[in-house]
Amino acid sequence: MAAFARKGTILTALVFVFLMAAPALSAKKYLFKTCEQAPFCRRNRAYADLAESKSAAWDPPYAIDPSTVSFDGGVFQGSIVKTDTDPTSGQSTVEFPFQLAFLESGSARFVVDEKQRVQSPIPGFPEGLTQRRYNEASKWAVTGDLTPDIGAADVTTDDERKNDIFHVRYGRDRHFEAIVQSKPLQIAFYRDGETHVILNDRGLFNMDGYRPKPTDPTSLSDTLDVKDMWEENFGGKEDKKPKGPESIALDVTFPGYEHVFGIPEHADRFSLRETRGGDGNHDEPYRLFNVDIFEYEVNSPMAMYGAIPFMQAHKKGSSVAIFWANAAETWIDITKNKPNPEALGVRKSTQTHWISESGVMDLYVMLGPDPSSVYQQYGLLTGFTTLPPIYALGYHQCRWNYNSEEDVLEVDANFDLYDIPYDAIWLDIEYTDGKKYFTWLKSMFPTPEKMMQALDKRKRKLVTIIDPHIKKEAGYKVYESLSKNELAVKTDSGEEFNGWCWPGESAWIDTLNPKAVEYWKDQFKIGKFCGHESNLLIWNDMNEPSVFNGPEVSAPRDTVHYGNWEHRDVHNVYGLTFVNATVQALQARHPRHRPFVLTRSFFAGSQRFGAVWTGDNAATWDYLKIVTPMLLSHSVAGFSFVGADVGGFFGNPTSELLTRWYQAGAFYPFFRGHAHIESKRREPWLPGEPYTSLIRTAIKMRYQLLPSVYTAFHRASFDGVPIVRPMFLLAPDNEDALGIDDQFFFGETGLLVKPIVEEGATSTEIYLPDEEIYYDYLDQTIYKGIGYKHIDAPLEKIPILARGGHIFVRRDRYRRSATLMSHDPLTLVVHLDKNGDAAGVLYLDDGETTAHSRGAYLHRFFMFNAQDNILRSRSMQASSAASKSFEKSIDDVRIEKIVVVGLDPGKLKNHAVEAFQDRKSWSTDIHITEVAAGKASVVTVRDPKVLVTGDWSIQF
Repeated sequence: MAAFARKGTILTALVFVFLMAAPALSAKKYLFKTCEQAPFCRRNRAYADLAESKSAAWDPPYAIDPSTVSFDGGVFQGSIVKTDTDPTSGQSTVEFPFQLAFLESGSARFVVDEKQRVQSPIPGFPEGLTQRRYNEASKWAVTGDLTPDIGAADVTTDDERKNDIFHVRYGRDRHFEAIVQSKPLQIAFYRDGETHVILNDRGLFNMDGYRPKPTDPTSLSDTLDVKDMWEENFGGKEDKKPKGPESIALDVTFPGYEHVFGIPEHADRFSLRETRGGDGNHDEPYRLFNVDIFEYEVNSPMAMYGAIPFMQAHKKGSSVAIFWANAAETWIDITKNKPNPEALGVRKSTQTHWISESGVMDLYVMLGPDPSSVYQQYGLLTGFTTLPPIYALGYHQCRWNYNSEEDVLEVDANFDLYDIPYDAIWLDIEYTDGKKYFTWLKSMFPTPEKMMQALDKRKRKLVTIIDPHIKKEAGYKVYESLSKNELAVKTDSGEEFNGWCWPGESAWIDTLNPKAVEYWKDQFKIGKFCGHESNLLIWNDMNEPSVFNGPEVSAPRDTVHYGNWEHRDVHNVYGLTFVNATVQALQARHPRHRPFVLTRSFFAGSQRFGAVWTGDNAATWDYLKIVTPMLLSHSVAGFSFVGADVGGFFGNPTSELLTRWYQAGAFYPFFRGHAHIESKRREPWLPGEPYTSLIRTAIKMRYQLLPSVYTAFHRASFDGVPIVRPMFLLAPDNEDALGIDDQFFFGETGLLVKPIVEEGATSTEIYLPDEEIYYDYLDQTIYKGIGYKHIDAPLEKIPILARGGHIFVRRDRYRRSATLMSHDPLTLVVHLDKNGDAAGVLYLDDGETTAHSRGAYLHRFFMFNAQDNILRSRSMQASSAASKSFEKSIDDVRIEKIVVVGLDPGKLKNHAVEAFQDRKSWSTDIHITEVAAGKASVVTVRDPKVLVTGDWSIQF
């Protein structure tokens, strides 16, 4: 929900004009900075231009002092010294202590601080602020073990250069090596003798050392860009910068890698574009600065609601990545070039330039070697996607706003009337009394507990929105307690910061403060909000934070948080801290239940807490088209539980667009329809036929696939492999597929999905990235050979190809909600590969509680072997009392059907199979479809009479 004026909201004239000034469906770009308008970005870009202009003659002022170097316990450390000619610093040299730690997880961590700020006190340093650079971004983002690998090989030096170059071998089997060069400063990371990542390859390392504000800035050198170093004004808002300039910058090169991915959130291509000129590229760096950018532009590097400073590089045979652990505003320039532009057959290298406003330099390097290894290494640092409750993976119905209890229950009843399953209905802020959270507008919602009980009868949930801005109003106990206990964000003078948001004048809870988290938990206590009901879910919106009358629609950067940190230091992590507090509150409310929270703002590590969506999109084909690249970018950066507003938030989709969006949305990890208050109602039954039937089919397909979706989330929860998967995850050696971002593999199913994103389209081209056999999922047409294949796609068809070699599980009986399906029988779908083999996995637990963390789950492996034509089911878990208890609770769940696609009927001796389980055997009839030209045969075993809980085999 964006900063777009709501009917009936009382705002100051200034805020109202701000909200309504620009026409609909256009990003208000003038509200947000360009690099040129961000002084630290402008200065560091100019620094890069200076280095580029001098080329080989460039002599960077930074070098490691070899006399300070030591290596102990897996940590290489010393000091980087800057020979400073800057007249504002007052020093001839500035010292920056560094550590290069080689972690047991296989990653390397490079941290650089500033000696003068670490020492204390600095004479004249502003009171009330922490003198040090902000060094807690990793505290919030990283939960993994940062223990150094004490077995990392000792440092060796270069024989010829003596103490100028240092070598460290590390990682499992010592396949990784870091070579540290003192002058010019450079760190190169090798795997098996090949260079994959170089830090400071172009000499752009730069850190603003502390310098007091000069009494007369005009007396400084004309060649030094001192404009806005100590204060600036943007959009009529002053930023006082009491700590002075403290930016950091570093260039990172990926030699031989032409494609890089990640750094969400941007509405742009999956393979990131160059940002310094060139056809089809950007002229602005990619910006990471969480903002309420309503009606955002597509194909743009502009900042959006979240920031994950993770970048993956991939080429044939290799994947690597870096994580820039900084919570301040960050800009990233990208350029690509060849060492020799005339050379043939030589890959381009990607050069990146990372620039942040403040904080320490804290960089992690992950050397793969393959995509799955990269995702696991990153997950071991920042945590893996949380395993959501099963109902969170169903369909969610939302709009701004359902107006009353009667409205909610009528919508709920219509889903049943039209035979469409769904799991949660959502309430936007109009349910509250005067936009005061934890209250109800009693004239419209007089008995919310009864409403929730009515939903619970069908095992459906209610999601209410709770934002971080708390209305400043006498008698509102939530605000009074927040203010009395000084748990809100403060101004630079120590007073409570007040700004404008939906309620009018508001305070913002400071969830960096542990006491504020405890206060927040208290607001959600059973009996205090929504009674004792257990089907309450929460939506955290506006948590960038969005401040309507603030600079760039956010909090002033010189406001102060817990620990005396300025907002500029923690801006991008604030949304994470807020959703963390909400998750803790729901866990305290129902300790045995897995919570569900949706957040709009996010940072690295937010994947541990719940789901995210791509914000305030619009009902146009361009916005539908950009969803797939955005989902891919989020997914490779660790945030798998991601979706987009189906149908578009702003505007009114045509019936065709709405139908195509539901067909795509059925494969979004988070599947929610949402609409603006001024948009027409668009519940799935309103478009009429044939659209309602087609939307129903898409939603039912999602529910049919829920066992496999849940299985994919389980895998993501321990090894980081995403749900929406790029081509290179299954075809890592096909470099021609690296730029493809309009199709994706879906979870563990092997299904290759190509959403239709063009109006009036009745066909499409799907790219096959490898030599495996593919089958049309709906009609079994066979496709082979790398390249594009023409697929008919009339409105009633979702283009999906099934990659051979996969077995996945469906539930083909439809219920009102996901929870009601938990004991339904299962269908195994087997798509044989070109050799006649296939394999797959199934994960089941109770879908709602935390019992799975204590071993109460089922994990099965299925394998079809072409040599003996036997389909086998085997356990993937160690037996325990908890697992046995869970298996007993689902001992009524059977396999009701097995569908084998691609099995040659000529190899079958008869029209029956023999099943084996629990030392018993029996025969079961099969059905064989006639093989049409160009299509695969389908062998179906109906009711093989085997249970999901035990080992079994079926002989074809």
